[in-house]
Amino acid sequence: MNRVVKFIVRRVYMLIVTVFLVSVAVFVITESSPGNIAKNVLGAFITPEQEASFLAQMGLDKPAYLRFIFWLAGSDWYAGHKSGFEFERVINSQGFDEWWALDEKGRLVCWKLEGENLVALVRQPDGSVKKEVDNSRWRTDAQGKAFFWGMDRQNRLAKWQKGADNETWTFLEGMGWQKAAGAPVAYIPMRKGILRLDPGISLRTGRPVGPTLVVRLRNSMVLAGLAIAIIMPIALFLGIISGLNEGTWLDRILSTSGMIFTVIPEFVTGIILILLLTVIFPIFPGATIFGEEAPWARPDMLVLPVLTLTLIELGYILRITRASMAETIQAPYIRTAFLKGLPYWKVVIVHSLRNALIAPVTVIMLHVTWLLGGIVIVEVVFGYPGLGKYTLDAALYKDVNVLEACSMILVVVAVGSQLVADIVYTFLNPRIRYS
Repeated sequence: MNRVVKFIVRRVYMLIVTVFLVSVAVFVITESSPGNIAKNVLGAFITPEQEASFLAQMGLDKPAYLRFIFWLAGSDWYAGHKSGFEFERVINSQGFDEWWALDEKGRLVCWKLEGENLVALVRQPDGSVKKEVDNSRWRTDAQGKAFFWGMDRQNRLAKWQKGADNETWTFLEGMGWQKAAGAPVAYIPMRKGILRLDPGISLRTGRPVGPTLVVRLRNSMVLAGLAIAIIMPIALFLGIISGLNEGTWLDRILSTSGMIFTVIPEFVTGIILILLLTVIFPIFPGATIFGEEAPWARPDMLVLPVLTLTLIELGYILRITRASMAETIQAPYIRTAFLKGLPYWKVVIVHSLRNALIAPVTVIMLHVTWLLGGIVIVEVVFGYPGLGKYTLDAALYKDVNVLEACSMILVVVAVGSQLVADIVYTFLNPRIRYS
């Protein structure tokens, strides 16, 4: 038992190290990828001043190392150092997060600039705000300019400066990005960081990434889970039967069918199924429109996406299992077991099956990640609101917060599935040591 515990601890340690190293790679690749998020959001004809204002509000004007620290560990501690305030995050009546500063009286406060006056917006118990002129908070810097660091209403620590004639572009729900005067000269977007499960806000929509990511991950897990639950028993069973009957007509039929399903692209399989089961024979809907519903609320909409994934993966795992079983059944120790007179099925189940499953288990674990993030083609064909489509949309708009969060989810799933595979190996094959 101690060896098992040590083995798992070592693997978990390697998982943490791997995830951190990959997180650095994901951040560097995402940040250095081509594209302009400001032009994607505000339009191709924005002025340099508008682009600079947008990048500052999103925190994209900060040095790369500081953005990585904010992404990983959050920015609230840095904002506290800049402003001297403590902060609290509350949920408003619409279900969105709001960041507020705690003043000396323990009140939740944000600020805005009206002309030359600094106005405090004090949050009341009912969620409304009360305005108070708060000019006593102005400070003077080394150049003699009056400034103040405080929370604004867009979940950012902002630096206001008297006499600065800045314009800002702000996202307003239902109205898009709007121009306003009296802009701060610097911003620190508030976030707790990926280590505290806060990936920030979407640069494209202005909405928090976390809640949307949870819903998209749930949808993809439902789709991938159903596909795996169907694929695994059927593919393993057919692969074992094919391997045990190597060279027979049954083996040829199963192998050929598996190869056909494997080589047909996902989008072709999906379109063929839509034509057959939606257009010619209107049995199932050809699109998945859930709205706010969970996927299991409309099981009929899941049939075609799950069937598409099943046909693609079925042939691949079937052929891997067939090859592994055919090789294992010819091994010397298996022939020795037959020569000893052991019953055929006892040799197959007790001696051959566990070793033959090592290769299929490896493939299945590798394809868990693919089923979550790599099914983007299936999700696009059927309009399925999953993690793959969410990642694709983020990449097209260079929505770095969404793209980095989705990438880290897939990294954790990939590394975690390999940890599970390593543990399963030790039960399938006693020759594998806990090392």
